[in-house]
Amino acid sequence: MKHFAIHINPAFSDQPGIFALLEKLAEEYDIIFYGLQEQRDILPDFIRVFSLEWKPLPQIDCVLVFGGDGTILRAKNLALMANAPILGINLGYLGFLSETTLTELKASIRDLLNCKYKLLNRMLISCHLKRDGKIIYHNLALNDAVIYKAETPRLIHVRIFNGGRFVFDTRCDGVIASTPTGSTAYSLSAGGPLLSPEMQAIILSPINPHLLSIRPMVFPARDRILMKVYGLGEPAWLQVDGVNCIRIQENDEVLITASRQGVPFIKLSNRTFYQILRKKLHLGK
Repeated sequence: MKHFAIHINPAFSDQPGIFALLEKLAEEYDIIFYGLQEQRDILPDFIRVFSLEWKPLPQIDCVLVFGGDGTILRAKNLALMANAPILGINLGYLGFLSETTLTELKASIRDLLNCKYKLLNRMLISCHLKRDGKIIYHNLALNDAVIYKAETPRLIHVRIFNGGRFVFDTRCDGVIASTPTGSTAYSLSAGGPLLSPEMQAIILSPINPHLLSIRPMVFPARDRILMKVYGLGEPAWLQVDGVNCIRIQENDEVLITASRQGVPFIKLSNRTFYQILRKKLHLGK
């Protein structure tokens, strides 16, 4: 590995410290760093700027993401288009998706250069919004796709089908469709289960359902989950990985399936998912 793309949380205060470290690494290990054109205003001169619209893209062996889990989610498209794995450098709080820290970065780069790493492929879900039988929006989610009631004070109705078979109908604030990676995020706060990120499954977690008998469910990744939204006083939102993407109208349908694509993440340590849960979530304490 000699070609690294950089994606950094623009709100992080110590950007000069990060860039000073990267410049030293570039000189010491003969590394070429690239940055997205959309972040060119904060990037120093030694980082080469490129656009995802370029054909072809420059060679990128790894995407270094400086920030918390939200920043890593924003870097998902860069990793997919560059066909490169992500190494998360945690500058945030929990950092479930991060593998290293800023103080460990030099040692981590050495491990990458010496091929001392593994790749963990994380599942994506494909989200389609259908209106009057036509697909009007599509996106991929690393964490989750969420139907949310938005500004309306009333509960909304969501009718859920699996492969054309009726599952249940619920009045709620919304429904979270989550990947195993996203099981430690919004889905968890809504009462959803914890899943190992190596699993292939889709979690549905209703948000504040009117009936206590409505509980989160886990479906095989091969299933096709369709959610029909009705009973809207005002348009709802479809959120993908924490971003409001498109308004949902009465009788719109959201189709959730497992994507054929996945996002590879760099694994440097022998820390298990369960060790991370104990450390980050204080599991069992």
